[in-house]
Amino acid sequence: MQTQMQVRGSVLRARKLFTEEHFGGGAWDRLLDTLPESDRTVLRGILLPAGWFPFEISERLDRAIVDVLGKGDPKVFEDIGRKSARENLSGIHKTFLAAGNPQAFLAQAKTIYKFYYNTGTREYVSTGPQSGVLTTVDAETFSVVDCLTVVGWHKEALEMCGAKNVRISETKCRGKGDPVCEYEVRWTL
Repeated sequence: MQTQMQVRGSVLRARKLFTEEHFGGGAWDRLLDTLPESDRTVLRGILLPAGWFPFEISERLDRAIVDVLGKGDPKVFEDIGRKSARENLSGIHKTFLAAGNPQAFLAQAKTIYKFYYNTGTREYVSTGPQSGVLTTVDAETFSVVDCLTVVGWHKEALEMCGAKNVRISETKCRGKGDPVCEYEVRWTL
């Protein structure tokens, strides 16, 4: 029996906080009004950061954010990823940060991934003193906009570790038909 892909409540909470902060009062409710009743019930409930929620709810929420609030621009998800990193790495997951050592932070990719997703894995391979490749494999579900949050999340996290001029390029995406999601990462100190 396959495990249903799930995401942590912290992922959904970050989207809610971002929505309220960037789109003003009432934006969250306007957004939820576009979703199925079952999603609204979950998303209006208590989103415990450590709780698990179906990935499909997150995916429908993401599409609504792009369509309703982002005016069709999926790049809003890089900003959501940044907000999520700030929220989580300033609080419950701050022990992952490696001040002045982005390589040490990225070396924890497999462990960090398990805090946010219940299937699949993310691996990191250093390609130089200030570069490397992150690869996500075996996730049960995936989406193009979720990959954009990964880019934003890692940009912010690396900056929180002291990296400058962070550049992340998604070179492969399962949402676009590739077998894995792959991100080339570069920075300066």
